[in-house]
Amino acid sequence: MSGMSDVRLQLHPEELSREQRPKLFSAPAGLGRWGLMAHRWHSRRALLELTPEQLRDVGLTPSQAREEGLKPFWRS
Repeated sequence: MSGMSDVRLQLHPEELSREQRPKLFSAPAGLGRWGLMAHRWHSRRALLELTPEQLRDVGLTPSQAREEGLKPFWRS
């Protein structure tokens, strides 16, 4: 035994400070409600058109991309 531990720390979102929380979307700043919905619609349509190689580059499986791409634009 080398003395090194294989313990992994898992933090829950409520344990992170506001600055440490990851952004769940990358919509341009300053969009209103309708602009945000249009951004979601366009980005989700584009997600459905990515090739398997492109999806692998962004770290998504085809099923994850399909699930997000088919989500209605009014849902976050």
